[in-house]
Formats: sequence, structure tokens, C-alpha cells
Amino acid sequence: MENPANIKPLTSLRFFAACWVVLFHYWPRLAVTSTPGFVAKGHLGVELFFILSGFILCHVYLPQLEARRFRYVDFLWARLARIYPMHLATLVGIGLMAGTAVLLGMQIDPHILSWSALPANLTMTQAWGLAPEVGWNHPSWSISAEWFAYLTFPAFAFLAIAVRRWPTGAVSAALILLVLIYGGFQRIAGFPLDLATTAWGALRIVPTFALGCALYLAWRSGAADRRKSTIGAAFFAAALVAAAQFGAPDVLIVGICGGLIISLAQVSKAGGRLASHRFLVYLGEISYSLYMVCIPWELLFANLAGKMLHLSGKQLPLPVWIIFAVSVVPLAAAAHHLVERPARERMKLWYARRPAHKLATVAAR
Repeated sequence: MENPANIKPLTSLRFFAACWVVLFHYWPRLAVTSTPGFVAKGHLGVELFFILSGFILCHVYLPQLEARRFRYVDFLWARLARIYPMHLATLVGIGLMAGTAVLLGMQIDPHILSWSALPANLTMTQAWGLAPEVGWNHPSWSISAEWFAYLTFPAFAFLAIAVRRWPTGAVSAALILLVLIYGGFQRIAGFPLDLATTAWGALRIVPTFALGCALYLAWRSGAADRRKSTIGAAFFAAALVAAAQFGAPDVLIVGICGGLIISLAQVSKAGGRLASHRFLVYLGEISYSLYMVCIPWELLFANLAGKMLHLSGKQLPLPVWIIFAVSVVPLAAAAHHLVERPARERMKLWYARRPAHKLATVAAR
């Protein structure tokens, strides 16, 4: 079968990646004494997002580059429309909540309203080592890393084109690069690269984004068998949960994430319906909003619950925690429909109506 334009299982996978990260952030709020291994590895959900980004961007734009129809400015505007409105909305939301709390005499983390970090956050460069401290909506560091990958995408793409005849070699090289960068960074910095955020986030995305690009080459070059790809997806999903739960090396877990991605893409290519249900795809579509609102919602909910229930600590009783964790999903859906989606469409419409863009479109024809 031909490669599908819309790889629905990978859209669905985005929701599970976001939930993994959210669970990692929310678990400390639960009044328990232990953390399951799978939850403790939840920061690797970001790596899953990064691999997906490399795969999907190559899927959408690499054919344009090969046909010499790729327009860098159009590409950057489309990516900016995808990520910036929600980033800005949560940045403003965090500022308003923190500012209100200060006016009411409440105690807040002094780093949240970090004015010295605001310029880097506004320009999405806080993960490039340009933010003097962590502040505002902290998960947005990965959006800064994504922006770095978007700006440098032509370099990734041209390298992918150069090795497109050797997809297996490309995947092998990407995995070797992953191991070398992870090992080298750990040795030099003294902590794992997959725990880096504002200081080294731009570097953190490089090996995983490259792996996603290489996996795309392997996916588009081979045939797909529905039964084998479904079994493969089930195997890698189980292996991912088991590896995370039992504390496997992070680089191994990241490699398993890559196996899960290409297996699900193979399912779609073979005409399978695994993880392609409309509701799962919808959840994947709101995953970006879910990721971006999770910390603002935590700050708001935890403070209100603490005041209303007269809680002495930061942890929540199990019933309250369940309400807290589950309610972030409809909140993300509201943010998607009220902010993310209409702002993205408005930015795209404005750009398409520009006279210079119309002339360029006519000339391209």
C-alpha cells in the first residue's frame, strides 16, 4: 500500500506521550510514599514527542524538498502558527495567576515570575541556554527545543536526503549518535541529557529528532504487513512499559520508543485500524494543549484545593488527586478549541492573504 498522508496511530500516540509527562509531574501531588518506575521515567515522554516530530516533519516536508518545492519561510510560519499561540496563552496565564497570588498576599515560587527569563520565553529561546533561570510555564522549554529543530530542519532534511538510499544504515547511525551523545553528555555534564531542560534542551532534541528522520526513511522505503506490524506495535508498547517500570537505561527506552513509532506507522501503511479510532485521534490532536496547560492547572488546582480543604502540605488525597488529574483533559480540550486551533487558523489565513505570499504561490505554479 502507499504511504498514508495522515498517520492516525501516531497522532493517537501523542496523547499517551503527553499523559506520560503529565503523570510524571502530577504524581508528587498524590499522598503516597512510592513512585512506580514507569511514572518515574515519565520525563522520557518528551523524547517520544521529539522522535515523533522528526518522523512527521520528514513525512510532510521531505517530499517537498526532494521535488524542490519547499519554502523555508512558509514552513517556519506554519510551525510558528502551530506552537506559538498556545505558548503565549499559557505564558500570560501563568503571569496573571502568579501576579494575582502576589497581590492577595499568597506565597508563590519566586522563580515563576522571573522577569530576567521573560525575553527568552517570549522568543522561545529559553532552552538554548539564554534563560538565566527556570521560570514561567516550565514545560515550554521543550517547545523552545522544538523551535530550534524547526529552524535547523533543512540541515536534518538534506542529510536525510543524502542517505535516503540506505535507510537501515541511517537508522543505525542515528542510534549510534544517540548513544554517543547521551554517553558523552553524561560524562561531561555529570547528569543525563534527558533530564536537561532550559540549559541544554536544544541539544537534547538533536539525537531524538535525527532518529525520527531516519525512522521515516526506513518506513517509507519498505513494505508493510498488517499482522506483523500489529504484533510489532504490541511488542514495543509492552517493552516500553516494562523497560520503564524496571528501570532500564534511558537510551534503551528511547530506542524502544522509536520501535513503537515505526511499528504504528507500519500498521497505518498496511491499512490496519490499531490506535486509529476517532476519539483516540482527537485526544492526540489536543495533546499539545494538554502538555501546555498541565502546570498552570496544577498551580491553580493545588492552591485552591489546599485552601478549601485546609491541607497542610502539597499532597492531595487520592479522590481529590483523581479529580485533579482527570480534569486536565477537558481543560486541554477547551484550550485547544478556544485558543490553539482558532489562533493557528487565523495566523495561517493572515499569512495566505499576504500579497507577497500570493505572488510566490502563482510563481510556483
